[in-house]
Amino acid sequence: MLQELRKLSKSWVSSIFLGALALSFGVWGIADIFRGGSDTSIATVGGEAIPYELFQRDYRNFLTSASNRAGHPITADEARSKGLDRQALETEISRTAVDQIISRYGLTATDAQISSAIRRIQAFKGPLGSFDHTTFLDVIGRSNYTEDSFIAVERHDLARSQLLTAINGGPEVPTGYALLFFNYINGRRAVDYMVVPPDAIGAVPAPNDVELETYIKAHNSQFSTPEYRDVSYAVAGPDDVMNRVKVTEDQLKQQYELRKDQYQIPEKRDVEQMTFKDEASAKAARAKIDAGTNFADLATMRGLTPSDISLGTVVQDDLGKDRGPPTFALPANGVTQPVKFTFGWVLLHVSKVTPGVNQSFDSVKEALRKEIVNQLASAKLTDVSNAFDDASAGGANLADAAARAGMHFVHIAAVDKNGLGSDGSKTNLPTVADFRAQLLKSDVGEEGDPFPASDGNIYVIKVNGITPPKLKSLASVRTEATAAWTAEQQHKRLADKAQALVAQASADGSLVKIASLLHTSTQSSGSLSRSSTSGILSDTMVQKIFQAPPGGVVAAPAAQGGGYVVARVSGISYPSDSTKNPYFQGFVQSLSQQIGWGNDLVEAFANAARDEAGVKINQNQVNQITGGS
Repeated sequence: MLQELRKLSKSWVSSIFLGALALSFGVWGIADIFRGGSDTSIATVGGEAIPYELFQRDYRNFLTSASNRAGHPITADEARSKGLDRQALETEISRTAVDQIISRYGLTATDAQISSAIRRIQAFKGPLGSFDHTTFLDVIGRSNYTEDSFIAVERHDLARSQLLTAINGGPEVPTGYALLFFNYINGRRAVDYMVVPPDAIGAVPAPNDVELETYIKAHNSQFSTPEYRDVSYAVAGPDDVMNRVKVTEDQLKQQYELRKDQYQIPEKRDVEQMTFKDEASAKAARAKIDAGTNFADLATMRGLTPSDISLGTVVQDDLGKDRGPPTFALPANGVTQPVKFTFGWVLLHVSKVTPGVNQSFDSVKEALRKEIVNQLASAKLTDVSNAFDDASAGGANLADAAARAGMHFVHIAAVDKNGLGSDGSKTNLPTVADFRAQLLKSDVGEEGDPFPASDGNIYVIKVNGITPPKLKSLASVRTEATAAWTAEQQHKRLADKAQALVAQASADGSLVKIASLLHTSTQSSGSLSRSSTSGILSDTMVQKIFQAPPGGVVAAPAAQGGGYVVARVSGISYPSDSTKNPYFQGFVQSLSQQIGWGNDLVEAFANAARDEAGVKINQNQVNQITGGS
């Protein structure tokens, strides 16, 4: 139940590996796992029954932790839809099967290991910032654990985590397997290449009207008018109701007092503390600090970890009248002189200072007034919305209902999705995204309900009619269509030319002949990696180069200039003796972690333990807990 192992994973394999359930059960206040008393069980693993009450508690806690991660309560239906019920059951069964293996071979954790683990748990630290037995008993007591039962569970979890950590962390992917990836990533290539310029295909003949008509129809969205909507809408915003809002001085003061913790924030400090048995020991430690030893190194010399000495972020009152004043008199990274405290002598170290905030009523009054006025104005808009609904329900049309409610009425005869009118000019259609979204999903002729938008206004939308897109006449788009058709033909013919050159160069085994046909010369790329970039070789070309066989010829558009590049792979190399490359071993470890090689072994181990033990599931009992059918 080590604190650092308390994060639930997305897979049941990681859950049994981390031993993630036990301490979080205690933190969330679930009953003692030694509470029994029922003969019912949800499953049997190798003759060992998993009690109904145990899985009920574990599943409830599993959902609580999942809800905390999701940021919202997860219902039973949502849990089943996401497979959390099955995940929790698989975790319970696999942990039981693995624990049986651990028990068979006598694996256990020592008293010293258990003590050290428990002392590191943050929840058990007392006022001195170190493990406090009274606090420990209080925390586990609230979760219905006895000291002995809590230690027993911790011992079991630690033994399991030690075994599965060894399985997960030890193995690496086989050398040959890793070598394939390493050489693939780090291989380099060289090419001879030539550029096929755009003018290599000559001039493209001008298209006739039939070709242009065909092209326009094939690209109708490019050569059509946009869809236009005839739109009416009503709008009201905070400015329209401001004259109805009054805020008194007393109301402002009341709000200031309610929010005083935002305006009067005490200084905070991140503090570390070491405790000594007597003043002499504390003075000796302080002398070492004066001689140049830093606080962290001094703690390490005394066998203390950062969690052992951390008091967290505190305000002066948290430290009391003994420790508070000297600690808060220090600059950042300062260390106090020895301080006499209830439980001994201490040195305190300030690792970080967060300045306090002290804003008077007068300094925030106007900002507070503006905020409250805006809030009250937004509330007044609800009255406007209700007034519109009443008028609309009484038979008033959109314009009349808007007038009665104090809203502005706007009509736009034609507007496209970009807010432009039929003449291309900008209309006064609101630009806020949620208004546009509501407009696009509004049915023709239907008056919508008032809705608030992210700009603070409320709107009502009615789409009076829609003018669908219409293909423009050839005469109106001839210039544009001719340019687009010509560019497409140039690109197609140049691509065909490049592919013909690829075929010839592949047959020749060289670029020399095709280069002479174009009265150009070949060039050498030099050494290329998969991530190489060039002013000539595009990313697409580099990808093709690394996909081609030795001597292969490929073509792709040039990175610039509008031409094509034809290239022949002239050389391929890999790191020499890759297994001795200083980066290779680190690559193997990284690859092992990324592909979850250790997790695969953990899963195989857990599955083998389950298969050996034999598992029987009482699905009816499971369904009663998870709400399944």
